[in-house]
Amino acid sequence: MTTVDRVAQPWGTRTPYGPGETWPTRVDQFLADGLTAEDVDRWVQSASLLHSNGDALDIAVRDGRIVGVRGRAADRVNHGRLGPKDLYGWQANASPDRLTRPLVREDGRLVEASWDEAMGRVVERTQALLAERGASSIGFYTSGQLFLEEYYTLAVVAHAGIGTNHVDGNTRLCTATAAAALKESFGCDGQPGSYTDVDHADAIALFGHNMAETQSVLWTRVLDRLAGPNPPRVLCVDPRLTPVARAATVHLASRPGTNVALMNGLLHEVLGHGWVDEWYVAAHTVGFADLEEMVADYPPERVARICDVPVADLRAAAELVGTADRLLSTVLQGFYQSNQATAAAVQVNNLHLVRGMLGAPGRGVLQMNGQPTAENTRECGADGDLAGFRNWSNAAQVADLARVWNVEPDAIPHWSPPTHVIQMLRYLEDGSMGMLWVQATNPLVSLPELGRVRSVLSQDRVFLVVQDVFLSETAQIADVVLPAATWGEKTGTFTNVDRTVHLSEKAVDPPGEARADLDIFLDFARRMDFRGKDGSPLVHWHDPASAFAAWQECSRGRPCDYTAMSYDLLRGGSGVQWPCTEEHPEGTERLYADGRFWAAPDVAEAYGRDLVTGAPMEETEYRALNPEGRALIKAAPYLPPHEIPSEEYPFQLVTGRTLYQFHTRTKTGRAPQLDRAAPDVWVELSAQDAVALDVAEGDVVEVRSPRGAVEGPVRVSGIRPGVVFLPFHYGYWDTEAGHEPGAAGRAANELTITDWDACSKQPLFKTAAARVTLVRRGTAPAPAPTTTASAPVAARVPATVGGPAAEVREEVGPPRAPTPRPTSSPTADGEEGR
Repeated sequence: MTTVDRVAQPWGTRTPYGPGETWPTRVDQFLADGLTAEDVDRWVQSASLLHSNGDALDIAVRDGRIVGVRGRAADRVNHGRLGPKDLYGWQANASPDRLTRPLVREDGRLVEASWDEAMGRVVERTQALLAERGASSIGFYTSGQLFLEEYYTLAVVAHAGIGTNHVDGNTRLCTATAAAALKESFGCDGQPGSYTDVDHADAIALFGHNMAETQSVLWTRVLDRLAGPNPPRVLCVDPRLTPVARAATVHLASRPGTNVALMNGLLHEVLGHGWVDEWYVAAHTVGFADLEEMVADYPPERVARICDVPVADLRAAAELVGTADRLLSTVLQGFYQSNQATAAAVQVNNLHLVRGMLGAPGRGVLQMNGQPTAENTRECGADGDLAGFRNWSNAAQVADLARVWNVEPDAIPHWSPPTHVIQMLRYLEDGSMGMLWVQATNPLVSLPELGRVRSVLSQDRVFLVVQDVFLSETAQIADVVLPAATWGEKTGTFTNVDRTVHLSEKAVDPPGEARADLDIFLDFARRMDFRGKDGSPLVHWHDPASAFAAWQECSRGRPCDYTAMSYDLLRGGSGVQWPCTEEHPEGTERLYADGRFWAAPDVAEAYGRDLVTGAPMEETEYRALNPEGRALIKAAPYLPPHEIPSEEYPFQLVTGRTLYQFHTRTKTGRAPQLDRAAPDVWVELSAQDAVALDVAEGDVVEVRSPRGAVEGPVRVSGIRPGVVFLPFHYGYWDTEAGHEPGAAGRAANELTITDWDACSKQPLFKTAAARVTLVRRGTAPAPAPTTTASAPVAARVPATVGGPAAEVREEVGPPRAPTPRPTSSPTADGEEGR
């Protein structure tokens, strides 16, 4: 057993292992106030809530309060490890500024109210808008942090109860492109790969994915492979010198916005060298000839000019992915939030299809998520899609959902695609929408072009309901604020990136009058008296277990089938991957192992879109193109971003995360170790640009785009020249003055552009043009962490440490043995010893 400062050493102690071996256990534990495990009254099962990895953990409870966490050695995802946000983030639950009573707006001020009064106002406005203007006057904007049971209830209430198509989640900002790319290539959402592919891969390619900071425990798994015998080669595509880039065999620091050109160049080399599984392509795909024709126009020399990368590095990257025997690829925001997002992510799928790298150990692709329950928003229909991965443009699938929900098909809006959040803002702006109900997200910091967002949501004619844990920037302007319980204070399930479902049990009571999101939705449905076509209650469940049972029936026979799963199966051991059915009662490790896809015309979740224009493909066209339901290889040309650098705005601005914070810091900003590690905004520049601008580490600069300005101290880092980076976490809830109109702000989204991908409708946070000017000389280094992608090039910047308050117990054990299931449930003895 060792003790490690896990702020200073975010990924902890190495436990090396080789290809095909089992990842050894390392149980991480952090307890508050000098407590030991013997002081804990009880341990309660849960998993991480502040990233998408799904690290299983147990919550320590003493005297009715949460006092710490420890990793779960038996779990297939983390084998006991926890990342910094897992270890320290739970402390936010006990913050003294938690919302504990409903608030309503009176004479311009928020005042405390009863639940009856607050819900009465919500119901009254909902009923009035329905009577006066119809269902399309009401919209819902949710999170990636609620539980499956809550999303499913929301989807039923919004789609079948109210009948609105205006339903989206903040997953639109981070992983809408993941879903879109999977639909385009495989006919349906659902990750083909598994985290255990890290254990087998001989090459790992990370496309715009700073795994070290976004999924730190998964990166720990990669680091342990790199420290063991026969390590995999690593390709990193990222304009910053991230920890991934430092560990990479090949690092392509390509110009932002050129991902499609880069992927076309890699595919040009793969095809040109004959690194193609011709049998797999012929047997299981359609569209290869179009790809072959397209990438012929992208030789390495041309792509090197477009992307501004060395030709030799481009060829080395192509050789790495083209000759690997077991290739694992991951994709995240560097592709999803950039120019031609879906087209670029689809080309990663194409790489795996032409190489036949799917469905076997070490051969997989993970179109990653950013939030812990992003997958659940998609499968349950809380992001606007139809529940159970049903196709809104397939009449038979709509009718099947209507059967499950006990309504007529016409009661479910399916006459047009679901409305994404930026389009909702337009409807609020022009007055066709009159109400927006926001849950567990903070659009006044997280949406692009914040000046416009503030203007729209502050209109008197917009009735804004916010359901949250803290009084966020968005809650501060709401008409009704509903205090919500959070992780550890309620029971439910959530699904991570590789389809692993975890159960999170209630450990403690929420503070004051705060309620679980499920209870709030159930209360609303009861007050609205939503009914099915036979007069019975539309929402017929009453607690998490009965909501989960209702979801199981909705998922029956669908790709995301949960019918053999249960709370009992999820208790006491490991998470389980869907689909989990009578045929596969232990879950399913990888999808498409047999070369069969959910892409047949009668099965597909979507018929696809044109990757350039976003125009939807008609059903008849899709049936003609893909009658046998094969995987689709879809080519795309490179097109420049809509906003490019100019003489006035010479830099390309990209925004992103840091390891120690999450979204708009409403939780991590209240965890002392995390907040001290990354307390405030900074501006990241290359050494070359710093010299040209005559600025140095710690100097305060203004970053300005055509939409606004941000001030912050400079961190001179290993970022590529011509690019300026801002972390997007920092808003105004913990500042005295907030944001004054016209003044330079703190939130990166003061600068970003209202622009989105044609297919996924995901906003493009990495495509703005900006300029940088000196405001004043600094007296101290920037408050950026030194352990991450923001590591300084200067020699005399104090290292980021947490000290004794951040010390974590790490207990390294032998490789993990298979974990028995409860005797009342099927026994799991899957390939990876789950």
